[in-house]
Amino acid sequence: MTGNHKDKSITRRRAIAVTGGSVAAGGLAVAGYQAAFADAGTTTTDAAATAATTASESTGCMTLMSSVTEGPYYLDNALVRKDITEGKSGVPLTLRLTVVDATDGCTPVKGAAVEIWHCDAWGYYSGYTTANPGGSAPAESEDGSTANDNTYLRGYQLANAGGVVKFETIFPGWYTPRTCHIHLKVHTGGQKEDGTYEGGKVNYTGQLFFADDIAEEIFTLEPYSKHSGNYTTLDNDMVYDGGSASSGLLTLKPVKKADPSKGYKGFLTVAIDPDAENTGAGSGGGGGEGGTPPSGAPTGTPPSDAPSVSASASS
Repeated sequence: MTGNHKDKSITRRRAIAVTGGSVAAGGLAVAGYQAAFADAGTTTTDAAATAATTASESTGCMTLMSSVTEGPYYLDNALVRKDITEGKSGVPLTLRLTVVDATDGCTPVKGAAVEIWHCDAWGYYSGYTTANPGGSAPAESEDGSTANDNTYLRGYQLANAGGVVKFETIFPGWYTPRTCHIHLKVHTGGQKEDGTYEGGKVNYTGQLFFADDIAEEIFTLEPYSKHSGNYTTLDNDMVYDGGSASSGLLTLKPVKKADPSKGYKGFLTVAIDPDAENTGAGSGGGGGEGGTPPSGAPTGTPPSDAPSVSASASS
């Protein structure tokens, strides 16, 4: 990995399809949370109070939902960092997520570790850059021997006193047969160590989604437009179940309304049960999120000395 990360073995977990049927004990909820966009000058005390009040007033906060697939592109031991771009170009996305305890009046969960990972503008994931994203996209890596060296668009952040984490990334692209999405896990009980998050357990595994009209507008811009083909809308996605915020649909605000290339701010509340465990494991398969990765995905264990982190996303 990058930075001061020590030489550690990184395991690659394969995909599990949507956990079907009834809500498990580890089920969680996601709901919109506008207070997450409080000014940077807001005190942590005020942020915590606002988070608790806003979340508890939201009926979505307490609505349990099934976890969804971890997906075929997960890598263990992502870095704890705010900027996860590693120089990847795309429409900037500032992502603010608020973690609350669904079993305790939706109070903020300070110290919760939120982990996200997603594809780049052309549909490629770091560590899997030889996997074909479908459609017609520029080659991400011609050399499979170096495909495992990448760590872009992956990372952790630890929740502050208000339960809020913030990531600087880019708007994800797409790959067949999925809609535009971001994967996430919420961990508790561990700690930051050597630049990664160690120990604890996974309380929730889920995905974040984007409104079709915004995604499709962004996909007309560079570098997204270099990936042509059939984009899957929310209604046709195998994971998104149509539940809006309670199913992970982000609320998005443009940085500049007249120019989408300037970026977006996205926010959501994730309500967890800190005593539950939900890794996203399960059974079943299907498409790019099934039991095996798409053709061309690299195999084996990636090295621990990945490239260093570079600048923020560009438009």
